[in-house]
Amino acid sequence: MRTDMIGPNSPDKTVWWKVDLGGVYNIYSVNILFKNYNGYERRQRSRFAGFSLYISNTGDKESFSLCYKNGPELPPLNFTTTCTLSGRYIMYYNERLDGVTYPGYEDSTNVLTELCEVTVNGCNKSGVYGINCDIPCPINCRYKTCHIKIGTCFGCEAGYTGTICATECTGEWYGFDCKQHCSGHCRDNVPCNKVNGQCDKGCAHGWYGQHCEHRCVGHCINNASCNQANGTCDGGCAAGWIGAFCEKECSDGAYGYGCVNNCSGHCMNDYPCNKQTGHCDRGCKPGYTNSLCSKKCSSGTYGKDCAKKCSEYCLHNLSCNYIDGVCTDGCQNGYIGNICNTSCEHGRYGKNCSHTCSSNCKTCKHTDGTCSCHAGWSGPNCTIACNNSYGENCKYPCDPFCVNQTCDRFDGTCQHACPDSNKNCNVAILEHSGSNQKEDTCTAGLSVSISFNALLLALVLFLLWRHYTKVHSGAIKLCWESSLYEKSPHIDVPEPTYQELDLKENPYQNTTIN
Repeated sequence: MRTDMIGPNSPDKTVWWKVDLGGVYNIYSVNILFKNYNGYERRQRSRFAGFSLYISNTGDKESFSLCYKNGPELPPLNFTTTCTLSGRYIMYYNERLDGVTYPGYEDSTNVLTELCEVTVNGCNKSGVYGINCDIPCPINCRYKTCHIKIGTCFGCEAGYTGTICATECTGEWYGFDCKQHCSGHCRDNVPCNKVNGQCDKGCAHGWYGQHCEHRCVGHCINNASCNQANGTCDGGCAAGWIGAFCEKECSDGAYGYGCVNNCSGHCMNDYPCNKQTGHCDRGCKPGYTNSLCSKKCSSGTYGKDCAKKCSEYCLHNLSCNYIDGVCTDGCQNGYIGNICNTSCEHGRYGKNCSHTCSSNCKTCKHTDGTCSCHAGWSGPNCTIACNNSYGENCKYPCDPFCVNQTCDRFDGTCQHACPDSNKNCNVAILEHSGSNQKEDTCTAGLSVSISFNALLLALVLFLLWRHYTKVHSGAIKLCWESSLYEKSPHIDVPEPTYQELDLKENPYQNTTIN
C-alpha cells in the first residue's frame, strides 16, 4: 500500500490508514513490514520516523488508545511492538508538520508511506485470555475483553469498577468505570441507577430530564412540578406567567392566568401592578383605593388612600375633586384657595373675598360682610350714624335729660349747653305757647344709681320732697293753680307719698309728684 506524499512541498501534512479486524479481540502484538529498496534503507526508515499506532473498539478517533509512538531512533523496516490491548481497529498515523523536527528527516523532502504487510497477534476468540486463549475474561469487563496475559479488564461495564470490574459503583457514582456522578435530584433522595444514572423513581420536585439534571424553568400552576421528560407545565402556567415552559412573566400592565387581565393603571408612581394578583404593592395614586387601586375615592374624600376630607366650603356643598381636593365649582362666600380652606383675610368678605368691609366695622363677618360696629354707627354694614343713641352699634340711648335728648353718638355726652348756666343738663325748662309766665316745673330730677336698693331710693325722694315744701311752698301752690292743670277740678295736697319706680334701661328715671 502506498500513500500520497506529505511534507513541506505537499498540501498534505498528515497520513493515516486503518485496518478492521471484524470484531473486538484481545491483542498481544502488532507487526508492520515497510517497503525497502536496495541501497535506500536509511531513506525508507526516515520516511516512517515519528509514526504512531492506535487501537480502538469503535473506529472513532477520540476513542483510540495509543499502542506505540516512535521516538528518536529510526524505526526498523520490519517493525514489531507488544500491544496488550483489546480492539477492533488498528490505525497507523504519521505527519510532517511545518516547524517540527523529525529524526533522520530532511526538512525539504516530501515522504511517501509504503506498507507491505500488517500482522496483528492475539486471541482470535473474543472474551478470553491466557497463553492458550482459553480463560474467560471477567464478566463485567467492557466489550468482554481483558489483558491477554493476566486477564485484567481494560474498562468496566457501566455500574462497575476495579481491575476485574467486580465492584459495583458506590454512592452517587454511575456509568463506565463509575466515573460519572449522579445529578442528585432523584425523588426522595434515592441514588440514581448505577448503570445509566437515571432516577428510577422519578425526579425530585422542580427537576426534569433523563438524569433529572435540568431544573424546571417555568412556574406551573398550583406549584406543580414540570413534565419530567421535557420540562413543560402539563396543567398550565401559574398566574403571572406564560410560555411553553411558563418561563415568561406577564408584560407590564397585565396580570393573572394567561396574562389576560389589565392592571388598573393607578398604582403609585406608575409602577406596574403585581403580575400574579394585579395588586398595587406600593400603594395607589391619590384619588384611588382598594388593593387593585381600581376604585375612586368615595364622595367627600380625596387624596392618598382617600384619607382626606373635602372642604365643607365648596360652592353649593358639592363634593371636591377626588384626586387633589379642588372645589371644581369654586368656594362659598368668605373662602378662597383651591380646596376652599382659607377664610378671607381681615377686612375682606364675600365671593372670592372680593369685597371690602366698611371702615366703621369693628368686626366684619367674612361670609356676608355683616358687622359689629364701632361707636357711633349701626346697620348691617355700619353705615347708619346713631340718632338719639350712642356707642357700639348705637346700643345706648342718649340721656333723656339731654336737650332734645340728643348726645354725642360716640361717647353719649349731651351736645347742647343748659339754658341756665347755674344748672346742669339734668334739669329741663319747659316753654308754653299760650302763656308768657314761666313756671317752675314740679319735676325733680333724681340721679338714681341702679346699684341702690329700693329703700334707699325712697328715702332720698322723701328728703327731697321735704326740702321743696319748706323752701318753695308758694311756688307749689301756684303750680296747683296754674292753667296747666285746669283739668283737675279739685286738688287736695295729701301727705307726701312714695311712688313705685318703673326701672328701665335709662340710667335716669322720671318721678311724678301728685
